[in-house]
Amino acid sequence: MVVGGCVAALLATAAGPAYAVDNLPPKQPLVQDLQSEGKACATGDDTPYVPEPPRLSAMLYDPEEDNQPIESSPIKGEFEAWWTDGAGVEQRRTYTTITLSSGSRYYWTVPDDIPANTVVSWHVRANDGEATSAWSDEGDGSVCSFVVDDVNPEKATLSSPEYPNPEDVFWVDGVGVYGHFTMDSPSDDVVSYRYGFLGGPYGTVSAEQPGAAVTIPYLPLTSGPKSLTVRAIDRSGRSSGESRYDFNVQSGRAPVARWKLDDPAGSRSAAAETGSAARAGTGVTFGGPAPSGTGTTATAGLDGSGHGFLTTDAPVTDIRKTFAVSAWVRPAETGRNMTVASQDADEEPGFSLGLRNQVPGPVWSFEIAGAKVSGGAPETGEWAHLLGLYDAETGRAQLYVNGHEVGTAAEATPTEAVGAFQIGRARGAVGYRDRWHGDIGDVRVHDRVVVPDEVTELALRKPKLLGRWSLENATDGTSPEQSGGAPLRLGAGASIYRDSDGPCRPEEDPDCPYVPPALVGNGHLRLDGETGYAAAEGSVVDTRDSFTLGVVVRLADSEPARPMTVLAQAGEHTDVFKVRYEPSTRTWQLVMPEKDEVGAPEKVVAQVKSVEGGQKRRLAVVYDDGADTVTLYLDSSIKATASLPHGRPSTGALQIGRAKADDGWGEYLHGDVDEVQAYSGALREKYVPFLGTGVDFCPC
Repeated sequence: MVVGGCVAALLATAAGPAYAVDNLPPKQPLVQDLQSEGKACATGDDTPYVPEPPRLSAMLYDPEEDNQPIESSPIKGEFEAWWTDGAGVEQRRTYTTITLSSGSRYYWTVPDDIPANTVVSWHVRANDGEATSAWSDEGDGSVCSFVVDDVNPEKATLSSPEYPNPEDVFWVDGVGVYGHFTMDSPSDDVVSYRYGFLGGPYGTVSAEQPGAAVTIPYLPLTSGPKSLTVRAIDRSGRSSGESRYDFNVQSGRAPVARWKLDDPAGSRSAAAETGSAARAGTGVTFGGPAPSGTGTTATAGLDGSGHGFLTTDAPVTDIRKTFAVSAWVRPAETGRNMTVASQDADEEPGFSLGLRNQVPGPVWSFEIAGAKVSGGAPETGEWAHLLGLYDAETGRAQLYVNGHEVGTAAEATPTEAVGAFQIGRARGAVGYRDRWHGDIGDVRVHDRVVVPDEVTELALRKPKLLGRWSLENATDGTSPEQSGGAPLRLGAGASIYRDSDGPCRPEEDPDCPYVPPALVGNGHLRLDGETGYAAAEGSVVDTRDSFTLGVVVRLADSEPARPMTVLAQAGEHTDVFKVRYEPSTRTWQLVMPEKDEVGAPEKVVAQVKSVEGGQKRRLAVVYDDGADTVTLYLDSSIKATASLPHGRPSTGALQIGRAKADDGWGEYLHGDVDEVQAYSGALREKYVPFLGTGVDFCPC
């Protein structure tokens, strides 16, 4: 044995440094590594409450010095819990865990005989089989405690001053008006409430102290019956039964002031639908043009001079409270600051909505109490709908342009502004400034939040059907427009196919060859891919403004050998845009030239992947001039959107089945085309699926 020990020592010396063989006790467990059912170790007033006998846990460690490099340190955990029972006798329970490696988490689920509503204390230590650590509460440590709470809290009571229960008032206030809902429970240990409004939002809100009531805001976004459900949660995590509060929200109330500005030419004031009439300066001309597709029939033109304004000579709204101001506007210039609407404060506007000229370009702007929100891209001669909103509940200012929120909402704390409401100018230190040059229509002021869906509706420019060609038949080389408008002229190599034109009927002749049915209805346009096309008499849509085009197409070749165009809008020298199939990438593409010149480089603005092979496809192009975007849709569900700040003017005819090529035509389509539809205005996405179906619909 002595000889063996010497040999081992020699080998150890030869191989490297020798390691100590004396065992060190495990490390004392640290308080921060202890938990009662996932809650941090605590005692006294911070003792955690749990809904049932908990699972205790601890991280335990053995000193690294005990280990050889390839060894682990197996240790066990020894837990101990104690409490004083109703007779004043101390009770204890102990538990020893399985053996695990140092650094593991060790668990003990305490037995079911742990009493409820009693402070139970516990500690833990580590045992490596030869020595034990100090208990976790020795020295600088601390005992851990918990209390088992086996009683659910009482249901919450619910109330709201703005939205009383229907038993009291059936229909109340409305969309865009905050309600405040108070949740309370008779149980004094409730620490939070889990709530949910019908349709959202949902969440959990904490009480400032156990048993305290909680009040939350709620902004109705739609009208109709609503409900709030709530569960009270106590400090142990137990939940009460569900409380339900029903209330009915009516539609959003009308503006507190509205000037349509559609007064007769020569008027010297603007009549108010609600609120006070607005006195007009001599630089205001009534009877101006209105944005198409809206309910606005006329506007007022302001010349940008000191006489171009309208005013109520009195305040319209308290800007310290929630309000919104909106208008249709068309600037005659964009190179300077201009105000659409404001309200006077002391030598400055309390708020201002308008246009700001800045680097790198002009923007729309809403300013209040030193906070500014800006965005969008004003264009000379282009209509835009603006809405500035100050939400006193959140303290934020927001700006919407053409129904879309722009910029970043800004925090604001408005001061009193009791001066007059102004259209077309803003108060300055010396007189008025930032005078509007251009057209303004339908100015509205609300004393509530105008919710997003309402903003969208206010800014909506309803698309107008310009033409629909169902391509069911042709007479003298033309196929009629469905409403009696200009027909499509068919070129050589183009013909109308009808289901009745088939060589035979499969139900009568088993050997009848298969012929694809009409794309939509009973017929479609058939193009030979060499000379076949159809063309309108003119451009049909104004490509400088918002428009929508839809078409149904089916390629005749499963693997086309070249690009083929289904729709193209001709310019003077090249196409303003074209929609084509590119077989090399198997994509439908929206293509535009860099300029209207013969041979100008082309750019693929948007494209969507599509494996063809004789399948019917529904394509649509939607240009939204207000949002400066163009979208290519495939079968209404697949889309690609690109930025398009400026639509180019078109002078040529709408082409079906071919595109400009040098001084002639090319990219002839070999296949079938049906249901060509054209709209002025950008069709909303929810209506795009109706294009090409043959179903009449109203894009309202």
